[in-house]
Amino acid sequence: MRFSVYQISRRGGREKNEDRMGYCYTRESGLFALADGMGGHPEGEVASQLSLQTLAVMFQRDAKPTLKDPRRFLTEGILAGHHQLIRYATERALLDTPRTTIVAAILQGREAYWAHCGDSRLYLVRGGKLQARTRDHSYSELQETLAGVVPIGERVNRNVLFTCLGSPGKPVIDLIGPLTLQPGDKILLCSDGLWGSIDDDTITDHLTRSPITDAVPDLVELALRVAGDKSDNVTVIAVEWESAEDEEATTGIETDDLGSDVFASTIQASVGPGNPDDLLDEAEIERSIREINEAIKRSAQKRG
Repeated sequence: MRFSVYQISRRGGREKNEDRMGYCYTRESGLFALADGMGGHPEGEVASQLSLQTLAVMFQRDAKPTLKDPRRFLTEGILAGHHQLIRYATERALLDTPRTTIVAAILQGREAYWAHCGDSRLYLVRGGKLQARTRDHSYSELQETLAGVVPIGERVNRNVLFTCLGSPGKPVIDLIGPLTLQPGDKILLCSDGLWGSIDDDTITDHLTRSPITDAVPDLVELALRVAGDKSDNVTVIAVEWESAEDEEATTGIETDDLGSDVFASTIQASVGPGNPDDLLDEAEIERSIREINEAIKRSAQKRG
């Protein structure tokens, strides 16, 4: 596999950043995920981090170097994060459970799979067009999907989510894939701090006109400007898929240079009730990315 990836998270006008994102990969499979801890419930940053850590641990365990069943992995991994949150709250006798949305994608071979719970979104842009977007688990999107067949009362807040991780009921998980990737495909995962301020056409246009290293920071800055002082956390991770046969490509990550037992990650792999405060550190992320890319570069030079 060969891909380029870019990620950024901004606190916006909030007191703290409860969004988390990251990615893991082996020689033949990649996991990209983003979670948005929900306000109004305790420890949103723990909820988002714990859900990503759970996915990372399971990916490291199961991707050897591929996942046997990516669809099953996504479903089981997201549900495992939900159960970790319930357990976390129970062991600490919390009156309410930390809650989070989540969206995650697997790129393996030439295929993509993705799943989500809540209103963190995934966009797939190809050839200047929006090919796919997740549908939020909110009453407003539910009403739009049902097209008036099942009316929603005016007293219902249509922006309220009807499912998330950490909720009392079993989470609703929407699953898509496999979808065959084409060189140049761009996949963007984001929290509602992005799409709540700028529309789908704007997101598509930026991804079409610019490489993700330019498009993503531009989109984040635009969202912050539009929202102003009341901006939510804005978090984005984007991936551009590149052909493994394109020998002229010199940018991005070439996973074929990794050993069969190598696992690389920007998500901290430690997880469990015994380590609740082990949250994502941006300096560690950047150091990890640099080390991964330097190791790949050295391996490629030796091979040449």
